[in-house]
Amino acid sequence: MQDVLKVGIAGLGTVGASVVRLIAKRDNRLAEAAGRPIRVTAVTARSRGKDRGIDLAGARWFDDAVSLAADPDIDVFVELMGGAGDPAKAAVETALQSGKAVVTANKALLAAHGTALARKAEAKGVALNFEAAVAGGIPVIKTLRESLLGNTIERVYGILNGTCNYILTRMAEEGISFEECLQDAQRLGYAEADPTFDVDGFDTAHKLSLLTSLAFGTLVDTKGISIEGIRSIKPVDLRMAEELGYRVKLLGVAQRTADGVEQRVHPTFIPKDEAIAQVNGVLNAVAIDADAVDLTLVGPGAGGDATASAVIADIVDIARGHRTAPFIRPVSALTKPSRAPMTRHEGGYYIRLEVVDKPGTAARIASRMAQNNISLESIVQRRAGPVRGGTDPAAAAAPAPVVLITYATTEAAVRRALKSMDADGILLGAPQVIRIERN
Repeated sequence: MQDVLKVGIAGLGTVGASVVRLIAKRDNRLAEAAGRPIRVTAVTARSRGKDRGIDLAGARWFDDAVSLAADPDIDVFVELMGGAGDPAKAAVETALQSGKAVVTANKALLAAHGTALARKAEAKGVALNFEAAVAGGIPVIKTLRESLLGNTIERVYGILNGTCNYILTRMAEEGISFEECLQDAQRLGYAEADPTFDVDGFDTAHKLSLLTSLAFGTLVDTKGISIEGIRSIKPVDLRMAEELGYRVKLLGVAQRTADGVEQRVHPTFIPKDEAIAQVNGVLNAVAIDADAVDLTLVGPGAGGDATASAVIADIVDIARGHRTAPFIRPVSALTKPSRAPMTRHEGGYYIRLEVVDKPGTAARIASRMAQNNISLESIVQRRAGPVRGGTDPAAAAAPAPVVLITYATTEAAVRRALKSMDADGILLGAPQVIRIERN
């Protein structure tokens, strides 16, 4: 058996502590699988004295991550601190420059600097593994890097943020508002005190940028992603989705089109009979549409043990001597993505309008849709109904929403039609527009 693989871990939060515990617990099994023992020999974290429920007696303590990354007595540097900048960035760069393999769960770092870090890893001939950076315990990075190399991928999409999926699931099942559900999610630890990164779609966008690069051979391009979050979703939208045969999920979607690669994050209507529509709570899911196979992978997207599972799998690959280019192809072979503008996006749409209740309004709506060559699959009018705990008499007396489901059309056509309706003076408030994603 080969020499011990010495691992240094920066960050001993929920995930880092789980990695230490699971490596110790599965010592013999990992050694058999990897062909050599794996040991955590050095660590660093914000607090040395904190009780984390793990045994660190055999590990040397470093006061900062960069010093740990430069330590000549470790083989693998595991970065679990988070953040797109320093100290995570400086530590990973130091480890790579020192010729050490790196494992990270840091999607923000990779979304911002993934290309540059991959170039450093290639120059030094070391691994840069990041299975845990996307969808937690779901092995989607390995699937794209290894299992689907014989395929041409047309679309990769998924539920990539458990906080948003939890909120939308609770809203749909219990009829409660976004604000009430967010407060519960924060109380239960599913959402941060500042939930912006999650509920406004940025976390999903960071993960999507990595999937896009792997799937389509492009440079990481976070700026090319159209991003919408879930704050605007109302209980009425979820009730209408259920009635019309859909579920609402926040999706990250990367798709090959005639205009280039389309990257988008937004709430989406998905037919209820599709597998991804049935993924609820804090679970994640990633679907891959390719020419030879279509796959849907479902599992926990966060949590200590689930994410640690992905980190350890990356460490075992390194112990085995298994190394591939971080984004499958060498950085020199990655292409600058041709961005497909959202205005050219084609698909069906759910449109909810609050309109003036007077003769001719419905005819005007139909006319504006027809002028923009938008065909309607259905038109539904329902009273909004009370939200649990709602006491506002004005809300109870609000005009009934008019809901339109369109056949496939373009984003630009929908926006033109709504702009015309607004100029006609028939809209009360901003329309709700949600894209429909069908296979």
